[in-house]
Amino acid sequence: MTSLASRLAEVDGSIADAARSAGRDASDITRIVVTKFHPASLVRDLHDLGVRDVAENRQQELTAKRAELGELDGMRWHFVGQLQSKKARAVRDAADVVHSLDRDKLVSALADPGAGALDVLVQVNLTDDPGRGGVAPAEAERLAERIEEADGLHLRGVMAVAPLGEEPAPAFERLARVAERIRAVAPDASWISAGMSQDFPDAIAFGATHLRIGTAITGPRPPQD
Repeated sequence: MTSLASRLAEVDGSIADAARSAGRDASDITRIVVTKFHPASLVRDLHDLGVRDVAENRQQELTAKRAELGELDGMRWHFVGQLQSKKARAVRDAADVVHSLDRDKLVSALADPGAGALDVLVQVNLTDDPGRGGVAPAEAERLAERIEEADGLHLRGVMAVAPLGEEPAPAFERLARVAERIRAVAPDASWISAGMSQDFPDAIAFGATHLRIGTAITGPRPPQD
């Protein structure tokens, strides 16, 4: 717990420093702790330390942890992994925010006129590889329009992962330009989910509002069978 607290404090200090360097207010930036593969007890410890935003990238893990920890006051659960349409309903039931909406089929799968509005983000592919998750930047506005027309979805903004083998700053600058175009479709879609443990200062410099930080706070992930 002490090590977890110290890592959390160190990351929060780095976020504050990066925000100051960018001329931004750190209070405008949401730090999301990615707890992938860690036990539910770690999420409980994070909650005790004041964390209120956590993320998972697998539906089964999200569903199980939310069911076990549903009593935690004020916790917001984010889904940040690649989403299969057949698991969309289960993700919708367990998540407060879905960061990885990247195709029409998922809009249809997540839409629900009888439910409350689910916060969603358009995932943008910042690489030239069509096999990577995310919609092509040129198609992002069309997908945003589709989300705006759907029942039960609230478009919050954009999400992306910086490409491997490329300096993150130019990629995040490209994402900021896509985010600006998305706001022409949905003026209140102001979120930019970008930046992870290794590159969040660059993401902050280019307007990231939500950071997805895992091992820098949680420590190494437990080995998987």
